[in-house]
Amino acid sequence: MAEGLRTPLLDFFRRGEVARDVRLMAAQGALATRPLEQLGVLMILTSDSDSEIRATAEATLQLLPTEVLAGFIARSDVPTELREFFLKRGVPGDAAPAPDVDEPLLDTDETGLAMEMQEGETNLTFTQRLANMGVPEKMKCATKGTREMRSILIRDPNRMVAAAVLSCPKVNDAEVEAYAKMGNVSEEILRTIAKSRAWTKNYGVTLSLVKNSKTPVALSMNLMNRLNEADVKRISTDRNVPEALRVAARKKVTQHLR
Repeated sequence: MAEGLRTPLLDFFRRGEVARDVRLMAAQGALATRPLEQLGVLMILTSDSDSEIRATAEATLQLLPTEVLAGFIARSDVPTELREFFLKRGVPGDAAPAPDVDEPLLDTDETGLAMEMQEGETNLTFTQRLANMGVPEKMKCATKGTREMRSILIRDPNRMVAAAVLSCPKVNDAEVEAYAKMGNVSEEILRTIAKSRAWTKNYGVTLSLVKNSKTPVALSMNLMNRLNEADVKRISTDRNVPEALRVAARKKVTQHLR
């Protein structure tokens, strides 16, 4: 999902838009996102303005064995910025690359926060339970909870919570396709999905984004080039998509008939 060391979640930390309680939780290693994002957040927090958060992030990094970090930064998908950060800290740069996995490198959370839907609990009652949760608890549910939890939190009004869902190691293509169909997710979520090569390789995800009227038209126009002729023809008459997209689809159909 990351392009360089940029993801929506990391950008919240880079811009300094994250409350102290969430930054401290992340510095403690309790935000169990994908490895690139987890290490990226810890890297950013080692320069935090809060001395306790800086020290906590440093202590958390010390929990990771040098051989684990060496294997990770040897991977081809690790951005230069992150690799150089660890090389400067004495991590060897000539190790064999570690396997490409999405599981977090560490998870220090021992709060016992329930990550499963409780017996007999519906999405409605879980939504009611969410109303009493703070942002740190929601972030934990977004990154470590169930598929049902993620389907609710992807629509959370807190943009960082919604972004955290897409950073969850357990999110799969079927879930992303479902998010791409939603008319009540933020435009930012749809942009994130559309910019991910890994997710838009899935034809269903691409088609869902193009058909979603909330997807920015410029992105839809670009993604439509990947669709087959039959789907472009359907979009050319679909009243649920923006007029500009229908017109573009009609032009493509006409060009194909010539």
